[in-house]
Amino acid sequence: MDLLDYHRGRLSPRRLRVLIRHLPRESALVRALHGEAAEWGLTEHLLAGAVDELAVGNWLFVTANSGEQADPPPRPRPVPRPGVEPEPDPAATPAEIAAFFGAPARGGD
Repeated sequence: MDLLDYHRGRLSPRRLRVLIRHLPRESALVRALHGEAAEWGLTEHLLAGAVDELAVGNWLFVTANSGEQADPPPRPRPVPRPGVEPEPDPAATPAEIAAFFGAPARGGD
């Protein structure tokens, strides 16, 4: 396909628009317009979500089965996704929970 056919009158504007809209994710134009996000489709986002949920499940299992005196393992970070800024950890620290309920925080927390 020659893009000069558009200027020669052999390629309609509608046909050109359809061709551009249906370019594959690997095309140079799509990568130039969308950057790294062009490489992430529905499958990649679903897999990243599954990995995140599995990591949280494993973290909860290890945390629940650790000794009371053991330091808790760090909460897993989500898989970075293009175009999405990581959200801050919503979990409160033991000191924040104690302050909320008006109880003094324990020394080691």
